[in-house]
Amino acid sequence: MCWVPNQEPHTELTVHHCHFPGREKFCLKMCWVNKFSDVPDCEKFFLDGQTPNLPGILDGGTVQNQNRYKPICQLFNNIYRFATLYDTTNRIPVFSAYNFTGPGCNRTSQTWMIEPQLENFNIKEMKTQQELKMLNNKTDIRVDHQAADADYSATISSMDLDRGHLFPCKATPDDDTMRSTFTLTNAVPQERGFNRGRWCKMEGRFRVALMNCKNNNNQIEAYVVTGAVPNNNNVILNNKVNVPDLLWTAFCCYNNKDKKWMAGAYWGENKKDNGKILNLETLRALEVKLTTSYNVDIKVFHDKCPRKVNVQQVESVEEEPGKKTEGSGEGSNKMERTSGELKERDVEDRCDCDCDEK
Repeated sequence: MCWVPNQEPHTELTVHHCHFPGREKFCLKMCWVNKFSDVPDCEKFFLDGQTPNLPGILDGGTVQNQNRYKPICQLFNNIYRFATLYDTTNRIPVFSAYNFTGPGCNRTSQTWMIEPQLENFNIKEMKTQQELKMLNNKTDIRVDHQAADADYSATISSMDLDRGHLFPCKATPDDDTMRSTFTLTNAVPQERGFNRGRWCKMEGRFRVALMNCKNNNNQIEAYVVTGAVPNNNNVILNNKVNVPDLLWTAFCCYNNKDKKWMAGAYWGENKKDNGKILNLETLRALEVKLTTSYNVDIKVFHDKCPRKVNVQQVESVEEEPGKKTEGSGEGSNKMERTSGELKERDVEDRCDCDCDEK
């Protein structure tokens, strides 16, 4: 069953198939698709519409095992906010992709949501489990194909884990997009010290660096993909949710000032923080790392994104003024901030609102 404009979706469990000849474009609001590009408003989260290439998972933009991996165009308040490829076996996202247009929101109280369509529940937007219960005649729905709030609540404290966002809420431009990041299809079990330590500090530096991504209209615009590599050692939260071994994030953007494309990446092992700083690396270095992890050739971004040029981030707030972080790439491309930008954005170098976690 598909949602059709001017017709309210039913709330009973349904199988998602299109039964409205000639209205297929409307069915995309509700039906599973093989490619993110089948939904134009979702395609925009990828540079030139080109998704990461992960052979065996997502190849040429097409999901390979459609019973396991689900492309989700994350819809909240009737607007697509970001895109996620979700692994229903490990019950964590493979990656989330989003457009960075400048941070602007602080965290407010927000209840975590789930994706109704993963449970064949005919609701087009992410909802809290309590909201779904009310829509289902005040009866709890069974959550089998994704992480649920109970999975985290049951053992997260004893295992020293947080619910770690892939699309961080402080990288969002408005309140609704910030709230949309609080869906468990955008979260992984993250070791608390790592989440609140190295990864947290990295996210602050990452946002500052992206402030230099300016398109030809001089507007901040960057493409970002953040992912998690699952563990193969049966480290499972509540006997359901895989605790990933590695988290990674990468960006690609155009720098109008220098008239060139830039790219960079970070990654870190999901284990207790040892105080080591996560350095900004080349896109090529990340793809080599992921290729080792997955045992297939991984391509995160479009060919226009430079692979071997190292981006030097200048003047992180945690560092001494004027001190530069040295890189190891084959080229160099500085992402500088003016003194005015530094003063205005100091607050953004603090830890992301992932550092909660209840």
